[in-house]
Amino acid sequence: MTQHPDAKIYLVDDDAGVREALAWLLRTRRLLSEGYDSAEAFEGEATIWTEMPAAPCCVLLDVRMPGMSGLSLFERLLALPWQAAVPVIFLSGHADVPTAVDAVKRGAFDFCEKPFSDNALVDRVEQALDRSAQVIAQQRAQRELRQRLDSLTDRERDVMDLVIAGLPNKLVADQLHISVRTVEVHRSRVFDKMGVKSAVELANVLRPQ
Repeated sequence: MTQHPDAKIYLVDDDAGVREALAWLLRTRRLLSEGYDSAEAFEGEATIWTEMPAAPCCVLLDVRMPGMSGLSLFERLLALPWQAAVPVIFLSGHADVPTAVDAVKRGAFDFCEKPFSDNALVDRVEQALDRSAQVIAQQRAQRELRQRLDSLTDRERDVMDLVIAGLPNKLVADQLHISVRTVEVHRSRVFDKMGVKSAVELANVLRPQ
């Protein structure tokens, strides 16, 4: 597992003793955390509701709490465009296990039954952070790719489409009714803007992941 010094774990549990114990446990692995005593407090204060996290994160979420339940909060997290970057690990009592298992089927990362094994829980947290880091990196790369594509002119897009289709400059020029020299200029600009050095590399960048 990769070390994530900038990671953050959100602790959402109405029991202050549980939050403090979890925070201490996470500190033993050099992991930072933020505690919230209710789902409402987490929803109102955490930044992940308004923007995609810039660093790996995960949520340790109690199933049963006064007010909004952990399950209701989980449903709201699932509605976020970047929900895949925010793995949720449920903390459940024995009676809540069926509910937690169902939540895993619908997208939660895992659940840990109380009382849980400290090492097992933190191991799962670190695995969840690995998942979060992968998703954030993928979404960042996709956003950068969209920005690069948006920087292309219409003619550069036309040239790019034909280049990645494997056409040589002469045939690209014939199809677009422009000179070979003009194709070469557009091709060079496409490569510069897309950050590649060859048609093969360009095709790989544009290949669906």
